Amino acid sequence: MTDIVEQRRALQEARRESLVAQVMGLLAPFDGDERALDVGCGTGALAYVLAERVGEVVGIDESEAYVAAAREHAPAGCTFVVGDATALPFPYGDFDLVGCLRVLHHVRRPELVVSELARVARPGGTILLADQLGDVDPIRGLELDRFERVRDPTHTRLLPDADIRGYLDANDLTVVANEVVLEHRDMEQYLDLVGLEGEARERVARMAPASYDVELGWYVAVKHG
Repeated sequence: MTDIVEQRRALQEARRESLVAQVMGLLAPFDGDERALDVGCGTGALAYVLAERVGEVVGIDESEAYVAAAREHAPAGCTFVVGDATALPFPYGDFDLVGCLRVLHHVRRPELVVSELARVARPGGTILLADQLGDVDPIRGLELDRFERVRDPTHTRLLPDADIRGYLDANDLTVVANEVVLEHRDMEQYLDLVGLEGEARERVARMAPASYDVELGWYVAVKHG
């Protein structure tokens, strides 16, 4: 697990500038005193970026190893806890800003995650949600999900744009900004992230797309007051 954590830290650092640009482009300006939550925080990428711009950030992830790694380099005003994204241990309306990046395709009930994001956001609060989008062609979508599940058993299903919007709308969240970003994935690095080696790595590599450019959907939604 240590090697995987280090791989994710390295990827987090490599993506930092683009994440800062994306967050600032979608959420700025900040008041500076917001209380923010990063759901499925991993090793702390979004939480670290927000900590430089808001009053307080809490990060939560079900992986004790990721939470421990996030705590090691946590900036001031940033705390991390272990917990379930489908049953957040926070009261109603506890946060001004709730973020959830690259999480929905790892959970079996993504609608429960979105419901929890909405619950813990205050009325008038903001939700930032981003995930890789599923293909509108169901056959291509099934093939890609099959590859992703073999690469990483925690993968469940990539959601198309319509599904994500449907979950947001069902929780009385209004999308006020949306952007789709193309992201190229280096396959060797992508296999390193889940610690694949030897024969298992070769088998998954044979299933991999020849060129892996994916669409990341970014959504900013507001909770009705």
